Amino acid sequence: MKLSTRGRYGTRFMLELAKNYGKGPVNTTEISKSQKISVKYLEQIIIPLKKAKLITSVRGPKGGHKLSKSPDKIFLWQILKPLESHLTLVDCVSDDEACEHIETCLVRPIWGKAYHAMMNIFKETSLKDILNNAANDTMETNIEKGLKNTC
Repeated sequence: MKLSTRGRYGTRFMLELAKNYGKGPVNTTEISKSQKISVKYLEQIIIPLKKAKLITSVRGPKGGHKLSKSPDKIFLWQILKPLESHLTLVDCVSDDEACEHIETCLVRPIWGKAYHAMMNIFKETSLKDILNNAANDTMETNIEKGLKNTC
């Protein structure tokens, strides 16, 4: 399975909003520059995220977009679901009529297990989790750099 550009960029957009949670709306142009995603593309991503009630928009000179709830309450699956048209490893896992070998296929249960494991990760991982992991990784990298400099 490969996530589409929409799914990846949408997640990056939401992470930018999560970084600024509680600080007011973030301008699309700022996110465009920091993430190197065109404003036009971001505008296309914003529509389904608003429909999914994950973000709200504020008009005016200090306007922009912000998360509709805290980063610990927004999970990857909620972001990917409105942005991805097809999220599966193989068609037969989600469509019993996709293949004539479903009844006898020995590997289909493995595809199903892998798909469900992936979905569980997406459903259990919040924006806050991702930001915390990034902070921990940065801290570990800085510690490693410090250790290398002292050796």
